[in-house]
Amino acid sequence: MARILIVDDAKFMRLTLTNILMKADHEVVGEGENGLDAIRLYRELQPDLVTLDITMPEMSGLEAVKEIKKEYPQAKIVMCSAMGQQRMVVESIEAGAKDFIVKPFDEGRVLEAINRVLN
Repeated sequence: MARILIVDDAKFMRLTLTNILMKADHEVVGEGENGLDAIRLYRELQPDLVTLDITMPEMSGLEAVKEIKKEYPQAKIVMCSAMGQQRMVVESIEAGAKDFIVKPFDEGRVLEAINRVLN
């Protein structure tokens, strides 16, 4: 069981992920709506893992990855991307994200990526 922070500007996406993760016995310790939330909540909660949407208002997931990894090199981050965001996914991985999941979320794939990154 892991403590997970979910950051996505779409409430529906946060809800979907929360349901998938809780069914798998993970604990969702916080939710954010943009990259600034992600950094603030990461510092505050020190989760085992973060799911981070790539495109968000105020600060993108890509920028947030860079900031979080600067302060917490050991941070485990999984990016959430829509179709057609391959380039940004690659940039996020280069910036330190460990894996990515594609929307719409497939429960099996989400848990596979989460478990891969946690282990």
